[in-house]
Amino acid sequence: MPANFEIAFPWVFWLIPLPLLVYFLIPALRIRSPFLRFPLYADAQEYTGERPRKSAFVKKRGWFNAIALWLAWLLLLAAMSGPQLVGEPEYEVKTTRNFLIAADISFSMAQKDWETPDGKITRWEGVKGLMQDFIAEREGDRMGLILFATNAYIQAPFTKDLETVSLLVDETDVGMAGQMTHIGKAIAKGMEMFDNDTLPSQVMLLLTDGVDSGTEILPLDAANLAKNDSILIYTVGIGKPGDGGSDLDEQTLKDIAEATGGEYFLAQDQERLAEVYKTIDELEPIEIEEKERKPLTLLYPYPLAAGLAIIMVLSLLQNLFQSAKEIQSRRKEAAHVH
Repeated sequence: MPANFEIAFPWVFWLIPLPLLVYFLIPALRIRSPFLRFPLYADAQEYTGERPRKSAFVKKRGWFNAIALWLAWLLLLAAMSGPQLVGEPEYEVKTTRNFLIAADISFSMAQKDWETPDGKITRWEGVKGLMQDFIAEREGDRMGLILFATNAYIQAPFTKDLETVSLLVDETDVGMAGQMTHIGKAIAKGMEMFDNDTLPSQVMLLLTDGVDSGTEILPLDAANLAKNDSILIYTVGIGKPGDGGSDLDEQTLKDIAEATGGEYFLAQDQERLAEVYKTIDELEPIEIEEKERKPLTLLYPYPLAAGLAIIMVLSLLQNLFQSAKEIQSRRKEAAHVH
């Protein structure tokens, strides 16, 4: 669709007659000029019977100057009026949700039992790789990151800079937050982050492979508090329950999810975790609102440049004309002397 021409400030054109008002209402500028003393002026006055009177010589401008100045004035007013081309409305996508990941980096995440096509890797390496893919696909969300073990730390506050969040995940390693698994602290830290934000939609993804070993804040107590704050928690259990190397507490994770209205998922390997992320995408689609934006093309530089060009050319021509008159006058004086 073609763009529409609009004037942003049409009232500016009420200033068109302003030069005429200035011309008629403000007195002309009086400039003293050299004069000739006439010794018999009184005798001539008595002889003719005329009386001297005050007068002023008003220098008149030519029609060319008048037209040029009026045209420059109109062009300057046209620039001040804000001419613009307004395109068809475009809609800008704006996120309305905070998505928080709370990831367990206790020592148990260092166990090398995570199955991949290329062999076994540590649980954290497997989770970290897929977590980065999940973050990259959350375009439009404001992501936050909490890392927890014995203590819970905010690694990334809520931000739209998903590349930075992914980089922080990549730089994280097991044991940076301690050895034990304190799930209650992670939920409590997430609640602090949500409390400091204003968006109503609040979703937390909690990933862990162990049993809560904390005594200060119990996981279910923290989950009930999160429910009161309308925080939705999805829990993901990492590993294989019943395996000799796993002490995953599935029941607690199920209870946390149920208490807040979320769901529990079991991720036994990389393929299953990828399916979990896909399912969460379907359960929590990105909520957006459309904000109208009209593309504008400002046109004021064109009449402004034309008006200034006319003034500059007119001034240049006047200077050239004045210089020519002075040269001609000097030539006449020189010829008279000779």
